[in-house]
Amino acid sequence: MTHMYAEVIGDPISHSKSPLIHRFWINALGLDADYRAHHVTPEALAAYFAARRDDPAWRGCNITLPHKQAALDLVEDRGGVRATIGAINLAFRAEDGALIGTNTDAGGFYAPIAGLPLEGAPIVVIGAGGAARAVLFALSRIGVGDVTILNRNVLKAAALLSSFGLKGKALPLAAPLPAAALLVNTSALGMVGQPALDIDLSPLPDDAVVYDIVYAPLETPLLKAARDRDLDTVDGLDMLIGQGALAFELLFGAEPPRDRDDALRDLLLA
Repeated sequence: MTHMYAEVIGDPISHSKSPLIHRFWINALGLDADYRAHHVTPEALAAYFAARRDDPAWRGCNITLPHKQAALDLVEDRGGVRATIGAINLAFRAEDGALIGTNTDAGGFYAPIAGLPLEGAPIVVIGAGGAARAVLFALSRIGVGDVTILNRNVLKAAALLSSFGLKGKALPLAAPLPAAALLVNTSALGMVGQPALDIDLSPLPDDAVVYDIVYAPLETPLLKAARDRDLDTVDGLDMLIGQGALAFELLFGAEPPRDRDDALRDLLLA
C-alpha cells in the first residue's frame, strides 16, 4: 500500500486528465504515492468526505463539476474563498489535520500570463460561469482596466463584474469585440461536442493575446483564428497544468518538476 494518495472527484469523472498529470509528477519525483479518479454523485458528496476524513493516507482531492460550490460546505474556508471566487477546486489536509478548501484555478490561469503588461489594460472575458469567477478574481488582483464580459445572460455577467469590483460592461455573446489586450474564453464553446465560438477577432490589436481555457480539442477554432492573425495564444493545457502544479504542492508537499512540461504535454496529447 502506498503511504499517501489523493483523488479527483466529479460527476462525470472519466474524462479528467488530472490522474495523468499527477501520476507523471509522482513518478518523476519517485514519491510513494498515488492519484486516482473517483466518481462521486451529488447525493454521495457528504458521505465521501466523511469517509475520507478519517483515512490518514488520504491527502485530499481535486474537485470538478458539479461539486465546486457544494463542497465548500464540507471543508474549512480559511482563505475566504466563499466571499471571493465562490467555488473551490481543491480540498487538502492541513498540518493540523483540518480539511481546507481552496481554488487553484485563479493561480493556474494567471501563471502563463504573469509577464504581460496588463495593468490598466482593457480585457474581454467570454462566459460567466465558475471558471469565469476564477479568471475575474485573478484579473481584479492585478489591476486591469475595463473588462467586457460577453455572455448569453447579460444580467448574470453584469452582477459578476460588480461582485469583483471591476469596471466595464456586460454584452450579449453576439456583440462585436471591443479592442483589448487580452481575450479569455472561459465558456465551453469550442469544446468537443459544443458549438464553436464564432467571433470576429479583427477589432483586436496586433499585440493582443488570445487565451482559451478549453483543452479538448487543444487547437480550438478560436485559437486557430488567433494564430491565423499571428496573435500570441495561450491554450487550455497551460492553465490545466498550472492549477495542477499548485494543487500537487498542497497535496503532496513537493514541488512538481516543471522543467518536464514538454514531456507532460506530449503525454496529455497522446
